[in-house]
Amino acid sequence: MPHIASVSTGRAVGAAWAGRLKRTAIDKRPVAGPVAVRTHGLDGDEQADRANHGGADKAVYAYAREDLDLWQERLGRPLADGVFGENLTTRGIDLTAALIGERWRVGPVLLEAALPRTPCGVFRSWMEEVGWVKRFTQEGRTGVYLRVLAEGEISAGEEIAVEHRPAHGIAVAAAFRARYERDGELLRRVLDIPGRSAVWEEAAADVGVHVAGGERAPG
Repeated sequence: MPHIASVSTGRAVGAAWAGRLKRTAIDKRPVAGPVAVRTHGLDGDEQADRANHGGADKAVYAYAREDLDLWQERLGRPLADGVFGENLTTRGIDLTAALIGERWRVGPVLLEAALPRTPCGVFRSWMEEVGWVKRFTQEGRTGVYLRVLAEGEISAGEEIAVEHRPAHGIAVAAAFRARYERDGELLRRVLDIPGRSAVWEEAAADVGVHVAGGERAPG
């Protein structure tokens, strides 16, 4: 049964290797008991770089335990829940197949898949793996940033019920790959998704695709 394996939070701390800000909250650790999930994230959680992390479209980050296990084998070292900076470590649900706009019910909380995780220099330094950004990008197991449509509390062990899968059929991970494979046709289809994040415009613009008439879709 798809469920939440663990819920993790972290506070921003100083780190000389953490880019220009020299601060990061990538070190997430599992917490016990229920955690309040709000429109802009989990209680007790922070993002150091608010320009690139957090906000309504990146309120909660989910990563699959199955994908962590795969990386664990490839890297030859243990990877604990939360090590990728994820708030929710999941089991039993294929996050590479999660559609843009797909909705999950976890207890009273309603979450909506919005964006992939784009690896950055802080992630690379945190992992201390040669070529990490390129490897993570090529693998395409990005995890999923989630919007919070209904607030509430989440605990480890709770079931994930997929309440809605949009008819467009475009997975978050597939759209992520389209950016780097320069698949303009797929990204045009992403721009047509009602309510999709405005962040997708940047991805589309990278391959020369722009919103018709210069308008920004809601998101």
